[in-house]
Amino acid sequence: MKLAVIIPARGGSKSLPKKNILPLNGEPLLCYSVDYSLKSKLVATTIVSTDSQEIADIAKNCGASVPFIRPAEFSQDDTRDYPVIRHALDFFEAQGKIFDIYILLRPTSPIRPSGLIEKAVEILKNNPSATSVRSVAEIKEHPYRAWRQSQDGSISGFINNETEPYNIPRQELPPLYFQTGDIEAIRRETLIGGSVSGNYVFPLVIKHNEMIDIDNESDFNRAEQGLFT
Repeated sequence: MKLAVIIPARGGSKSLPKKNILPLNGEPLLCYSVDYSLKSKLVATTIVSTDSQEIADIAKNCGASVPFIRPAEFSQDDTRDYPVIRHALDFFEAQGKIFDIYILLRPTSPIRPSGLIEKAVEILKNNPSATSVRSVAEIKEHPYRAWRQSQDGSISGFINNETEPYNIPRQELPPLYFQTGDIEAIRRETLIGGSVSGNYVFPLVIKHNEMIDIDNESDFNRAEQGLFT
């Protein structure tokens, strides 16, 4: 299997300006994801997809390839992952470069357990029908214990297909997960079919103390503490 790693790093972050290149202990944030990818022997190419020349220059200094500047139409506030990855796929294939798996590493997740790329690829190898692999972590606040408020001010259980689900003992609750930003591994066929995940997704479970998603200054400060204390 031939792998390409894509690190999306748009320049227009509003919650934390220039967050993708903010120095985390002296190193630009996106460089942690670049370094992570470069350490894997499975990866054929590591690219940063960005609409910013400043970010492109920093990414190159980190060791990544920046074969294009991402078009503005794929760099809006509401742009989702699929057009970003598909743009890279189309760029490569126009040059005759075919990759079997596309790995997405978000720069906002600088803390990752070792070996995630290898584990994700192994899951795809062992499950030929899997369309993608996505990192997840177990939900702490279970939706069975969530309540919704009606217009009259009363509340009722959020889950309505169980009898008093909020009273089910914790150990009997079905395990549920939320997606993290650590890694996504997507088969080429899934992307060609128009999806970033497909309809048969396998999990790569990560512990809470092994992950962080930087969205604001508080998250950034936590990342510094997690990495260097």
